[in-house]
Amino acid sequence: MLFSSLLGLICVRETFPKSYNMWYLCAVFPAGAGGWAPVESNKYQWLEVDLGERTEITAVATQGRYGSSDWVSSFLLMFSDTGCNWKQYRQEDNIRAFTGNSNADSVVQFKLQQPVFARFLRLLPLDWNPNGRIGLRLEAYGCPYSKYNQWSLTGHHYPLTDMGNSLTSPRSISPLYKVYIMHSVFRPLDFFHILLRYSLILKLIELRKKNYQSTHNSHMVVSLGSLLDDQHWHHVAIERFSGHLNFTVDKSSQQIQVRTCWNINFGLMFFHKISYGGVQCHGSQRVMSRRNFHGCLENLLWNDVNVIDLAKQQQQVSITGNVTFTCAEPVSVPVTFAGAQSFLQLPGAAQQQRDGGGVAVAVVGVAISLQFRTWNRAGLLLTFDLQQQAGSLWLYLSEARVRLQIHKAGRYTILVDVTAGFGLNDGQWHSVDLIARRGHLTITVDKEEDSTAHASPSFPECRNPFNVFQGCMRHIHVDNNAVDLIKVQQMLIGNYSDLQIDMCGIIDRCSPSHCEHGGRCTQSWSTFHCNCSNTGYSGATCHSSVYEKSCEAYKHQGNTSGLYYIDVDGSGPIKSQLIYCNMTDKTWLVIQHNNTELTKLKASSGINQHLAYFNYSADAEQLWAIITQAEHCEQEVLYHCRKSLLLNTPDGSPFTWWVGRTDEPQTYWGGAVPGSQQCGCGLQGNCIDSDHYCNCDADRKEWATDSGLLTHKENLPVRWVVVGDIQRPGSEAAYKVGPLKCHGDKNFWNAAFFNKETSYLHFPTFHGELSADISFLFKTTAASGVFLENLGIKDFIRVELSSPTEVVFSFDVGNGPFEVRVETGDVALNDDRWHRVRAERNVKEASLRVDAFPNATQKAPADGHIHLQLNSQLFVGGTASRMKGFLGCIRSLQLNGRTLDLEERAKITPGVRPGCPGHCSSYGELCQNQGRCVEMYNGFSCDCGLSAYAGPFCQREVSADFKPGTSVQYTFKEPYELNRNISTQSSSIYSDLKLRGENVSFSFRSSQSPALLLYVSSYYREYLAVLLNRNGYLDVKYKLQNSRDAEVFRTSVRNLANGQLHRVSIRRLSETVSVQVIYSLTVQGIYYVTVQSGELDPEIARLNSQGFSGCLSVVQFNSVAPLKAALLYPNTSPVIVIGSLAESTCGSSSPVNPYPAETTHSLSGKRGGVKFPMMGGVCGNSVIAVVIFVILCALAIMARFLYRRKETFHTQEPQGIKPEADSPEYPFHSEPNSQNILSENQKEYFI
Repeated sequence: MLFSSLLGLICVRETFPKSYNMWYLCAVFPAGAGGWAPVESNKYQWLEVDLGERTEITAVATQGRYGSSDWVSSFLLMFSDTGCNWKQYRQEDNIRAFTGNSNADSVVQFKLQQPVFARFLRLLPLDWNPNGRIGLRLEAYGCPYSKYNQWSLTGHHYPLTDMGNSLTSPRSISPLYKVYIMHSVFRPLDFFHILLRYSLILKLIELRKKNYQSTHNSHMVVSLGSLLDDQHWHHVAIERFSGHLNFTVDKSSQQIQVRTCWNINFGLMFFHKISYGGVQCHGSQRVMSRRNFHGCLENLLWNDVNVIDLAKQQQQVSITGNVTFTCAEPVSVPVTFAGAQSFLQLPGAAQQQRDGGGVAVAVVGVAISLQFRTWNRAGLLLTFDLQQQAGSLWLYLSEARVRLQIHKAGRYTILVDVTAGFGLNDGQWHSVDLIARRGHLTITVDKEEDSTAHASPSFPECRNPFNVFQGCMRHIHVDNNAVDLIKVQQMLIGNYSDLQIDMCGIIDRCSPSHCEHGGRCTQSWSTFHCNCSNTGYSGATCHSSVYEKSCEAYKHQGNTSGLYYIDVDGSGPIKSQLIYCNMTDKTWLVIQHNNTELTKLKASSGINQHLAYFNYSADAEQLWAIITQAEHCEQEVLYHCRKSLLLNTPDGSPFTWWVGRTDEPQTYWGGAVPGSQQCGCGLQGNCIDSDHYCNCDADRKEWATDSGLLTHKENLPVRWVVVGDIQRPGSEAAYKVGPLKCHGDKNFWNAAFFNKETSYLHFPTFHGELSADISFLFKTTAASGVFLENLGIKDFIRVELSSPTEVVFSFDVGNGPFEVRVETGDVALNDDRWHRVRAERNVKEASLRVDAFPNATQKAPADGHIHLQLNSQLFVGGTASRMKGFLGCIRSLQLNGRTLDLEERAKITPGVRPGCPGHCSSYGELCQNQGRCVEMYNGFSCDCGLSAYAGPFCQREVSADFKPGTSVQYTFKEPYELNRNISTQSSSIYSDLKLRGENVSFSFRSSQSPALLLYVSSYYREYLAVLLNRNGYLDVKYKLQNSRDAEVFRTSVRNLANGQLHRVSIRRLSETVSVQVIYSLTVQGIYYVTVQSGELDPEIARLNSQGFSGCLSVVQFNSVAPLKAALLYPNTSPVIVIGSLAESTCGSSSPVNPYPAETTHSLSGKRGGVKFPMMGGVCGNSVIAVVIFVILCALAIMARFLYRRKETFHTQEPQGIKPEADSPEYPFHSEPNSQNILSENQKEYFI
C-alpha cells in the first residue's frame, strides 16, 4: 500500500547556512485528518514517502495521530532509490527496530548515526497501542543530494582516462558506485587496482627495477566491505597522507602502512592511465579478476577532478564500447526468510504419470529455479507433494550443499537422494535449477556443469531435512514462469507468513569483524562465532589474553625459571612473545638477540667501519612496552681492543657508538651515564691511563677491555653498534653485546589503600565502546563497596563487592541494566587476602570471574545496542552515584590492557595512601620447605635461611656430587673443654642440656652397599648414624648413653643401593624414633663420598674406611642445612670442606613413589611409639610390630607416581601420649642456639 499522497508539504528552514540547504518533511495533514491511519491494523501495513529525487536523510521524528489513542510504539525504517529492493536502516549495525511513541502527543526524534541517501522512505509499524490502532504523523530531516554524473557499465565496455602528466599521485579518490572496479597505472614502475569479489579489494603492486636485489614484484592486498552486490549505492574513498593510505568502504575504514619504497613512489609518481570497469592487461599488469564490471558509477572524483565530466566533454577519456551517462536500474524483488515461522506457499502445476503399480515414480515437465543467499549450513529451500499421495520432494541445504530427496508416501523410505554444490553458505547469491523430464531428474547449482547432479538409486534411510531456512531468495521461477512477489505481497497469489518481501535482510556480521587479535570469524543468520585457536586470546571475541603480562606475574603463581609467553599489554594490540624468565631472588626477563657471542675484528684494507645490527626475539613495540613496565633494565657491552680506540676520549670524535631506542647515536659505554662520552672506568676514575676515560683510548699494543652495564632504560635496547677504529695496521678489536635483561613489574604491585568510604581516585573516561575488560586484585575486611564506576548520560559500567561472598559486574549500553554475578558460597572475600577479579563485556556477552571460581556469563541481546557510551570521569574505590565506597586495597588495576597508576594518583588524594602491605597472607604459601615469607613494600620474598632448599620459593634442591676424599664437617659450637675434676652435679647439668629430639632429613643416590650415609656425634661419644647394610637396607643406629650399646633400627624397604634417588626422614622425640623412606624408580648417575672422624664405633669406622660413592641432597639437621652452607655460604658458615665439592643437579626431584615406607621404634627399656592400628605380629623380647598401610590413589596420581608403600614398627608396651607438632617440647623447628637444641658439648656433623 502506498500512502505518499497523504503527506502534506515540504518546508524549508534557514537554520543552517544556505550552503547546507537543510530541509525537513512535515507530516501536516488537512484539518481533521490527524495523521495516517490505515483501515486495518496489522503487520502488513506501511507508510511510504516519495521524496521526488535522491535525498540525504539525517533524522526522522514520529508522533501519534492527533486527538486519538492511535500511535506506533516501534517500527522499522526502510529506504530505496527505485521504490523496489528496499534496504533496512540499522542502528549500530545491530538494532533493527526504532522505539516509537508512548502517547499520541509527544514527538520522538531519531538522529540517524549515518545519513541515508535515497529517494523513497518507508516506515513499517511493528507494535502499536493495544487499546487503539496504528496512527502516525511523520517528519523527516535532511539535505538535497548533489548528484554530479553517472556512468552505467554493461560489463563489456569501460572508459580509459589518459592523465598524461597532468595528475600526480592520488590525494583522494572518491567514487560512489553500485559495485565497482578501478585500475590505475603508475609511471614508470607501479600500478594499483580496485575490484569487487564479494568485498571491495584494493591491490597495490610495485614492479621492481632490474637492479633491485629481488626480481619479484611486491604487492599488498586489502579487503573491505561485504555484500556489495545488493543493488544499492556504496561509497569508496582512497586518501593518501604521507606514508599512509586510508581506504574506506561505506562505514568501514582501514589505514594502510605503505612500505618504504611506496612512500617514495607515492610522493613522486605520475599516473599514466586510469581505467574504470575493466582493464586491458599487458605483460605483468595482471589483475585478480577477468570479469569486467556491470553496474553504475557516480560522482567519480580524482583529486577533486570529476572524471565523468571529462568523459562528457571528451577530454582525456577514451571509451571502449557503449557507456551511458545514466544508471539503468534492473528490477529485482528479493524475499527474506527471517525466522522459524517464515514460509512462502505458491501454486504449482506439476503433472505426474503413474506406472502399473500406482506409485508415483517420476514427475513430468517440472522446472523450478531460484537464487538464494544465506550464512546457514542447513535449511529447507522448497518442498512439494507428488500427485496422488505418491510421496514428497524436498530440496534443502545440508552441510552447505544442495540436497534433494524424494520420500515415499506414508513411509520413511527415501527413493531419491542427490547432492550438488559446496560451500553455499558464504552469503553470496547462488542459483539452483531443478528439472524433471520423464523419469530424469537434474539439479544444477550456479549454472556449472561440475555442480550438476542426477537422481541416484533409492535406498532405505531415515533423514530429517526439516531445518528452517534463514536467508534471501529471488528470481523464483516455476515451470519457466517468474513468480511475481509483489502480487504475493499484495496477497493476490499464494500465501506467506513472517516474510520481508522486496528486500534482502541478510547481514554480514563478520564485516567488519568483531573478532580481535586475529580470531577467525564465522557466522550464521543470527549470530557470529570467533575461533580463537592459536591466537593466544580467549573469550567470545578473542579479547582477553590467556598469558600473563610479566615474568613477575608467572613467578607469583609458583612457577620456576623457563620460557613463558608474555603479553605485556594484555588485551591491547601488542602480540605475545615467548621470553625466558629467570626466577631467582629477582625475577629477570631475558630477551636474546641474534649476536650474543664475542665478535672479533681485524684491520682490513678498504673497510673503515664495522656495522652490526641486533635483531631481538621481540619486535620494537614489544621491547619498548617491556622496558617501560620494568623497574630496572640492563644490557652488558664489552669491547676488547689492541691499538683500537673506542670513544677517542677526552676530546676527540668517538670512533665507536651505538644506537638504541631513540634512534640517536649514543657516545657513552657500559658503566657510564648518557652524554658523558666515557666508559665505566672513566666514571670511577680507574682507567689504565688517567688521561683518558676509556681503557681502549690509551691506544696501547697490549690487550685492554672496556665493559659494563647500560642501565638507562630510555636508550635500551642496543639496536646498532658501529666500530670505527679497525683500519690501522695492527688494530684488533672484539665486541660483545649481551641480552636485554629486565626485572620488576611496576604495574603488578601498583596499589592504593582506601581508608575512608568517601575516598576515591578519579581518572579520565574509560573508552570501551565495543570491548571492555577490567582486571584487578583487592583485599578488604569490609562487607561491601564499589571497586570502580564510570557513568554516561544513560550508560554506565560498575564493579562492586555486594556482599562478603558476591561480586557484581553491572552495566547499561542502552538496553537496560545488565548484571553478572559470581557467588563464592562459604568462602568469604573480606578475609584480608588478595582476590582477583576479571570482568569483560563485548558485543556478544558479558563475563565475570573471581579467583578460581567458575566463570559467570550472560549473553547480550541479539538485536540490542552494542556501544558503551560514557562521558564522566572514572571513579576507583568510590562512586559518583553516592553508593557505598570501598575500604581496603586495590592493586594492578588494568582496563583494556592499560594499567592505571594508582600510586601516583594516591599521593595527591586525601583519604587514599599509595601502596598496600600485607602480601604474605596471600602469597606466603608459595614459600616451601620451611621457607619464611618476608614482607616488602612491593611484594614479598622467601627467606630460605632455615631450609635446606634454595631458590625464590625455597624449592630448589641443593645437591653435591661426592667422590673419595671429599667430606663436609659442620661444627655447631666450639668444644667445651671440660675440667677433668668436674663434679657430678656439673656433669648432670650438662647432661640435662642434651637434645630431646632430632629432625633429620636428606636425599641420597648410590649403588654402593654397605655404605655410611650420615654421622652425627657429640663430645660424649653419643652418635646417630644412618647407613646402608650389605643387603642395601637402611639402618639407623642410635647411641644416646655411654653405658648402653647402640641400638639399630632397620627398615624392611627393598634394596636402596640401586642408583635411584631416595628421600630419608628421621624424627626422634625423647625415646621414640620414626624413620620414613620415599624411594623413586628413576635411575641416574653414581657419585662418591667418604667420612672422616675421630674415634668411631668399629662398624662405622669400617664403613668409613670403605668410603661412599653417591650423591647427597637437601641435608637438614633440625634448623641447620650443613650441605647448603658448605656449597652456597662456605666463607660465612662454620664448615670445613675436604676435597672437591661443587653443587650439582644430582638430587633433582624426579617422579617419586607416592607411598612412603615409614618405621616407628621405641628405644629399648623406654615406653614410647605412636598410635597406629596393629596389623602384624609380635617377635622376641624387643616386641616390634610391623604394620603395613595400603593406600589407594586415583589413576591420575598413579600416572605420576609409580609406586610407594608404608611400613610402621611399634612396641606392644603401653604407648605414651604423642606431643603435638606445635608443642613446646617438639624441637624440630627450634633455633640452633636454643638450649633445648644444643648442650655445651661439641656436636659435629659429618657427610
